[in-house]
Amino acid sequence: MLGLFKSKKEEEKLLDVFEQEAMPFAPDLFRVAMYLKRDRDLAEDLVQETMMQALKSFHRYEPGTNCKAWLTTIMYNTHYKQLRKQSNMQVVDDPEEKIMQTLAFEPSIPQKLTDEEIIEAVKRVPSIFRDVILLCDVEDFSYKEISSMLDIPMGTVMSRLHRGRKLLRGELAVVARGYGIGEEPPKSNVASINSKGGKS
Repeated sequence: MLGLFKSKKEEEKLLDVFEQEAMPFAPDLFRVAMYLKRDRDLAEDLVQETMMQALKSFHRYEPGTNCKAWLTTIMYNTHYKQLRKQSNMQVVDDPEEKIMQTLAFEPSIPQKLTDEEIIEAVKRVPSIFRDVILLCDVEDFSYKEISSMLDIPMGTVMSRLHRGRKLLRGELAVVARGYGIGEEPPKSNVASINSKGGKS
């Protein structure tokens, strides 16, 4: 890395700035990495590789700008490069539309669910939508920042967020029904009597 700088002192100065600006976001990066990899060891490797790539490129970073967004962009780029190496899967024409065709309605978000149940529901949302939900609703990035990170138009970010939230509501509704939340209320006594031939 020393070859990028005129002196060892210049390199040490940049390392100090990197430690101050970038390293505090390691826990945030790990949280995102866990969503992407769903495995602690793989997530830790992704964070480490992200930090290594960030350090190599840190001479191009502008101090005082959104370092978290910059690091997260590097993480997503690194993650997708790894996926491309691991798989030769062909991309379908419009995966979003194919997934949305399975949705019959838009349920309301159920209450009284634990954080763990919500996290598991998020994991069941297809990654094309989950990434946007994670970056917007969990990490609180703006549409513009997400657009830059994922290299997609801002309109696509908004569309995927809307559709992803709809899918998530569906997943949460399934969990809620397991607790008897959101089920149809029992029939009244009057309806029960009428069904047995009683007077109305």
